[in-house]
Amino acid sequence: MRRTLVTLAGAAGLAGLAAMAGALPAAAQDVPGVTKDRIEIGAFGPFAGPVYMYGKLVMNGVDAVFDKVNAEGGVHGRKLVLIREDDNCKPEGAIAAVKKLAYETKVFAIIGGACSNATLAATPELEKTGIPTVINSAVADAITDPVKPNIYTTQLTSSIESRAQLDRALKSGAKKIAVIRMTDAWAEARYKPLMAYAEQKGVKFVENVELQIDANDATPQALKLRMSGADAIVMLLYPKPGAVIIRDSLKLGYSPMWIGQTGINDLDAFRKQVGVDSALDRFVTITPTKYQPGSPEMKPWADRIKALFPNDELSTFNLNGIGSAQVMVEALKRAGPDLTRAKFLEAMGTIKGMETAVYAGEISCGGEPNPSQCNQDPGWLKLVDGKPTIID
Repeated sequence: MRRTLVTLAGAAGLAGLAAMAGALPAAAQDVPGVTKDRIEIGAFGPFAGPVYMYGKLVMNGVDAVFDKVNAEGGVHGRKLVLIREDDNCKPEGAIAAVKKLAYETKVFAIIGGACSNATLAATPELEKTGIPTVINSAVADAITDPVKPNIYTTQLTSSIESRAQLDRALKSGAKKIAVIRMTDAWAEARYKPLMAYAEQKGVKFVENVELQIDANDATPQALKLRMSGADAIVMLLYPKPGAVIIRDSLKLGYSPMWIGQTGINDLDAFRKQVGVDSALDRFVTITPTKYQPGSPEMKPWADRIKALFPNDELSTFNLNGIGSAQVMVEALKRAGPDLTRAKFLEAMGTIKGMETAVYAGEISCGGEPNPSQCNQDPGWLKLVDGKPTIID
């Protein structure tokens, strides 16, 4: 459980908090995770390991929003408290975390869901509990499609990203398009909608190669891609294999347009993995956010993250947490002081055209094509003059 920095609250905010707390209905005590002065929100994701950033760092972003809201008096006089559970990015870990948050800790709602495979495994349990859930990192469509009444996502889903990748290749004027992909559930969740969309668009890929997540050499795959003559390549890869294929292709003198997705979203870190600056001259990737951590607009959030977590710097993963938490706070406000889970879920469905501090597009829930998928607008990121830059 996090610490609240009460020193950030002004006298007026504290007075308002006291006044609103006194007016709270007694019924609040009957709602799981809700008392007269606090709302407990659960989160699950990995705290360590190679993908800790999708859990721990995203949660830190959520905590930054909660800290700001609490310093301003809370939501209808209630402080927000984030309770974290480590799922180790494993299916069994996510199931156990959801059960603990729902049945033992009895939080009001959940915000999180980091690894797609783990979150997918926990989805039936989430649906069974009926606990309001806002997914902010996992991208698998099956989490929210078909629709589950208690589960929303503010993250771009796999199918949205896959369609955007192919559209980007076509928009760039590519004549020959190839695919390189991993074969795990994460990649398959992107690959199937990509192939369906390609068929719909009448696109036939000139090459389709596989690369394992732990690959240290991709020379055979690079040779196949070069021989195919592909001038644009859709990448369904994590950063490590992505860096390997780009580096090994460059060794062969092959430099097509590389089109990534949100799995490769930290360009500074990715550049270090590739090890050759010029290798990313023709690399673009999807981003859910409209700013980078170093953008001037993000300085207030960078300062808050540093105050809460002195060993951390603001990262793109923090931004995912910030955006999703702002959407959750908006729904909590709209649900009113007599808070229930049903009122919160109803309020989520009323959010239309919401601009957050970080997301590239507006957030709209409850509409078409999927009422649970609230983020439909990816942004694009590229290195320009050595700096990660949002592009059209």
